[in-house]
Amino acid sequence: MAYAHPHTRHSVLSTTSQASVDYPSPTAGSTRFSLPSVPSLNTAANKPSATRLNIYDRNLNKTRVAEVSASAFSFLFSEIVQYTQRRVSGINDLERRLNTLGYRIGMRVLELMAWRADSSSKNPKREIRFLPALMSIHTQVWKAVFGKPADAIEKSVENADEYMIIDNDPQIERHISVPRDMSQLSCSSFTAGIVEAVMDGLGFPARVTAHNTPTAQFPSRTTILIKLEQSVLDREELLK
Repeated sequence: MAYAHPHTRHSVLSTTSQASVDYPSPTAGSTRFSLPSVPSLNTAANKPSATRLNIYDRNLNKTRVAEVSASAFSFLFSEIVQYTQRRVSGINDLERRLNTLGYRIGMRVLELMAWRADSSSKNPKREIRFLPALMSIHTQVWKAVFGKPADAIEKSVENADEYMIIDNDPQIERHISVPRDMSQLSCSSFTAGIVEAVMDGLGFPARVTAHNTPTAQFPSRTTILIKLEQSVLDREELLK
């Protein structure tokens, strides 16, 4: 904080020869003036400042003000991919690290969604069947993270323990340019990590991976493959 500087003063308590200088005394006809007052440090420190809410003071139930700029998110995710790429030895290692980062996000997403459900409903319920939980991930989780639900859910006709979530236009890959020598890379492994964390938190342990399945209409189409553990299938049979 800048303070106004007072006018220059001459000391009258000097032991040098300047002590013998005669200073004119004010008379009745002389002009009197006063130096500008300087605010004390204590007064400035105690002055209340305008309160500004930070991110920790926001209401978690208000989702409209919680949106993040798409360009800011794309820039941040691009930097994450480049940072991770320089520290891995191959595509599989890169996808594994992106999956781990997504898993950390997924745990926080599930915690936030559970808190909102408990605070907004008098009788909140927890899904104990797999298909309703999968539908919740397809709609609510996708909408909370990406602003829109996923495009489809499919079940494998060959393996009973495999389900797929289809995203025709993944938001995190819109501004990612993959080199030709890394064409097998799927940056949606980050999304797969989010899904795996939510599945584990809901009590449906599974291994979740991301795969590029482009089409002529949707060149960025991605399939999130969910492979359930046998314990989940056994529990589903008991609940029928």
